[in-house]
Amino acid sequence: MSKRFDEVIATQERLRELSDLPSFRANNKVIDHVDEICRRFIAACPFVLVASRGADGHIDVSPKGDPAGFVAVLDDRTLAIPDRRGNNRLDTFENLLVHPEIGLLFMIPGHGDTLRISGTGTVVRDGALQARLAVEGKPPNLILVIEINEVFLHCPKCIARSKLWSPGHWPNRSSLPSLAHAIVTHARSGETEAEVQAVIDHGLANLY
Repeated sequence: MSKRFDEVIATQERLRELSDLPSFRANNKVIDHVDEICRRFIAACPFVLVASRGADGHIDVSPKGDPAGFVAVLDDRTLAIPDRRGNNRLDTFENLLVHPEIGLLFMIPGHGDTLRISGTGTVVRDGALQARLAVEGKPPNLILVIEINEVFLHCPKCIARSKLWSPGHWPNRSSLPSLAHAIVTHARSGETEAEVQAVIDHGLANLY
């Protein structure tokens, strides 16, 4: 790779030589628990990205979404995320059995700030907690529990640059391939796009 680019940054010293030092605020905004500010953010959040690492060292990022407040704050250092119906790959859960380290990025539609949390994850089953996290009378089969190490709010510059929540600046999506087309092409299952689309539509009609 080093021959492909003018320079590959390989040391912390060189990295810092090319960058400004973080401000006092940036350096000191990290806390080790969920306080009232973070609780309010999580309560308003319907979407979170979950990062984990597999046995092969590959990093996986999985999106999770439900009605706002679906991530339960069990106490100041513990969160619970219900696992809903999906493709049953269980990438995150299988990763956590080997490497329990986990990262979360909470996003609220229309809001520029994001909340970052890191810690360790465990896959659990618990009757009372499953009942608490039920939607439409259907409890999750499995629950991701996170023991928190670090928490901090992230500034909105990336959201502002991307204009993520500004519909007038959204890109034209007419040329995007459908998920059904991608699956037929990548999985080579022998199915038609119509058949795969029917499976996708059924899943969207039966979220819980």
